Amino acid sequence: MKIILASGSPRRRDLMELAKIDYECMVSSFDEKVDTDLSYEEQSQEIAYGKAKDIFENTQGDRTIIGADTLVIVEEKQFGKPQNREEAIQMLRMLQGRAHFIYTSIAILIEEQGKYKEYKELHKVKVFIREMTEEEIEAYVDTERPFYCAGAYAIQSQFAVFVDKIEGDYPTALGFPINRVYSILKENNLL
Repeated sequence: MKIILASGSPRRRDLMELAKIDYECMVSSFDEKVDTDLSYEEQSQEIAYGKAKDIFENTQGDRTIIGADTLVIVEEKQFGKPQNREEAIQMLRMLQGRAHFIYTSIAILIEEQGKYKEYKELHKVKVFIREMTEEEIEAYVDTERPFYCAGAYAIQSQFAVFVDKIEGDYPTALGFPINRVYSILKENNLL
């Protein structure tokens, strides 16, 4: 059984490797623009499912496709990936000194011997960020260049020094609940 991660995220690949899951990577061409009338939770689930479905429809045979999506939400506002330095700095200014939520959705589509099964789940954590000086914010952005990260930070990077606490599991805060992915694969005798 082929296991395919429908993501180009280095963090997701690292977590798959840490879990000793034999997989290949295919980056989805799914357009991540979804209906903004949906809740943030629903948007995240739709994007994860859309990524997985895109790869599923472009592959054949027995296979398991894993899609994921991460949204950072602060005060009912969604933070995606910053487009430039100024946007990253602005996001961090808004995140520092307060709590925000990370929604990470997974979609796992399995076809084995003509039988189809799918999982669509949302995982949520609350992250508390310490106060940061303007110099710390700018130094982080200039050093890490976090333009590939929702919310303009990677929790496992040097940004960890600004994280006061996390309510929920750490893999979800990383953008990939590998603990749950592993459980689903194990339940289906795919490991």
